[in-house]
Amino acid sequence: MNKIKHLNKFTLTNIKSYGLIIIAFAILFPLQSAGMISNSISGQLVPICTYIVMAISLTLTVGFLGELSLGHAGFMSVGAFTGVIAAACFKNLIPQPGLLLLTSIIIGGIFAGIAGLVIGIPVLRLRGDYLAIVTLAFGEIIKNIINCLYVGVDVHGLHVNMLSADALAMENGQLILNGPQGAVGITKLATLGAGVLLILFSLFIVLNLVNSKAGRAVTAIRDNRIAAESVGIGITRYKLTAFIISAVLAGMAGAMYAMNFSTIAAKKFDFNTSILILVFVVLGGMNNIPGTIVATALLYMLPELLRGVADYRMLIYAVILIIVMLVTNSEKAKQLHELAVYKIKNRKTKERGEK
Repeated sequence: MNKIKHLNKFTLTNIKSYGLIIIAFAILFPLQSAGMISNSISGQLVPICTYIVMAISLTLTVGFLGELSLGHAGFMSVGAFTGVIAAACFKNLIPQPGLLLLTSIIIGGIFAGIAGLVIGIPVLRLRGDYLAIVTLAFGEIIKNIINCLYVGVDVHGLHVNMLSADALAMENGQLILNGPQGAVGITKLATLGAGVLLILFSLFIVLNLVNSKAGRAVTAIRDNRIAAESVGIGITRYKLTAFIISAVLAGMAGAMYAMNFSTIAAKKFDFNTSILILVFVVLGGMNNIPGTIVATALLYMLPELLRGVADYRMLIYAVILIIVMLVTNSEKAKQLHELAVYKIKNRKTKERGEK
């Protein structure tokens, strides 16, 4: 009976998650194609898709693994800039825009996964505040390294240095990364359709992982680390698996995000971006993926919708965040209270039956 109940819950979560994305795309795509959406709103659709992927990937680390990561924007930046470099290098070999975008996203995800592996091996030995501080430092380190990079490509291949653009010594080449100015001359390849497909892919990976043997091990580690270790669950192995998958999805989202602009700088992926993504996850529900999707879309669009009251929009935005947080917290408290009452009544019923 419990197994059937669990399966129904998993199926219901799938239906809600996939249904939200498919319905939203079915409504927005025709409107965008017909020009019935303003340019300002239309320009936000791809970023919303990327931030939804970021929130879903962070849910895997924060919600299901139970570890606080404040450097998620660092993985996003790794994917963004490696994706841009890959697109510039392969644009002559892969003339099809869709295939070139897919290649860039895959390469961005691979490099972000490598970064997740390198960071995760030493970092995941830490817990709580210590882990948060170290991941925060990682994000800032990545941002500063990218600010010092100069990358270009010509007929002789890729040129990289940390001095200046002139030091690349290219022959009629293309400058890709220009130090603090970031990536320049990006070919815009991202579309709403590609963003939706990336969301669906992320949902498929995360939802199936959570419902798998590895996913149950991850949640067991979150609930009781000592008990999980006592029954033979490899703590480091499963934590690292979840961390790397989260980093790969963040890198893929970063590549998609970068391909939506003509230029993008490393300062975009700073500490504030990591906090923003964490806010989406917390307000949507730590383990509630459909709620995270809705919260990300609404909260990302809220500043744009409040642009008419420009002098007060950030104040209104902050007040709305506080209200949502209070309502969410009260709902959770109510659910916990009802669960406690149910358990007490159930225990009393059993005691009466034994007597």
